[in-house]
Amino acid sequence: MNVAFDTNALYNSRAGVARYVQGLLGGLRERCGTGVNILPFAWEVENLGAPGLERSCKTLWRELVWARWIAPRRLLRSGAGLYHATGTAYFVPPSGITFLATVHDLAAIRCPERFRGWQRRQRDARVRRLLRARQFVCISRFTADELMREFGVSAERIEVVYNGADDPSALSRGGGGASGLQVPDEFLLFVGSLEPGKNLALLRRVYELAAGRGVALPPLLIAGARWPGVAHEGAPPDGWRYLGRIADETLVMLYRRAAALVFPSRYEGFGLPVAEAMLAGCPVICSPVASLPEVGGKAALFVDQTPEAYLAGIRLVLDDPVRRAEMIAAGREQAAGFSWSRCADGYLAVYRNLHQ
Repeated sequence: MNVAFDTNALYNSRAGVARYVQGLLGGLRERCGTGVNILPFAWEVENLGAPGLERSCKTLWRELVWARWIAPRRLLRSGAGLYHATGTAYFVPPSGITFLATVHDLAAIRCPERFRGWQRRQRDARVRRLLRARQFVCISRFTADELMREFGVSAERIEVVYNGADDPSALSRGGGGASGLQVPDEFLLFVGSLEPGKNLALLRRVYELAAGRGVALPPLLIAGARWPGVAHEGAPPDGWRYLGRIADETLVMLYRRAAALVFPSRYEGFGLPVAEAMLAGCPVICSPVASLPEVGGKAALFVDQTPEAYLAGIRLVLDDPVRRAEMIAAGREQAAGFSWSRCADGYLAVYRNLHQ
């Protein structure tokens, strides 16, 4: 059985979808000999890091030329019986090829302010293509419920397969990627693309509240690519450090050394930093919104999305070493259920069911 596996996210994204594609592809490749042949399928030209005009031209080519005219013909020649759209539904496969789509979230509908103008303009067309899939895989029960409520998709067309989280020991074997980064003895960590939905503004208010009360908080290290708009929020509070995009082994080092991951996101389809942090032994403070209760389980410290609640949660983790140790142990146990091998097994079962 040949499966054309969409890898476009590896060339045009630094967000969680790219980590998902990379992780799932690795898990599927570990399952060689299962009777399923994975064929990476993409326009293998990178958008990332290109100047604005060049990036725009590449985006237009990928969506308006490659997806409409080149990809369907290439898919027919590939011998694939199934096309797996792992993120954006760039096109509908030709007749005779089964269409499977992964749905990460409905953020384009729920939180349009998180997206660039081109993405907002293409939203309706992308959704129409997506809904023509024969079967859907959702990365959380929350996303599955949203898909059913918003579009009336029947439960029979949906499978829930949770994402994995990268093994910290495997990532840290990469070597000295963290050697040039000096970090404080004690710090808090934020991980995520710096766009409005990740709610970094709430942490700004937390630090302002703490300063007003004379409460000293550790520095906040911020790992993630900056999006337009976030850079214009004003001067950061004292102790904040923007690290930008960092290597995986550096991220693992930060997870392992941070006092806690503070993750005040308003909306997540999964919440990969939560699972990654717990797996690396980092306590997690977040809010009980969207998919985060599924991922955090009983291990994360859930607080309301107010400055007072986050400040109290941070102080609890910092001031109570017994509670912090309990959160670390519970986090590792919770995150052990999120592996790319288990994720791959779930997708292989879906592939086989569609092939019957």
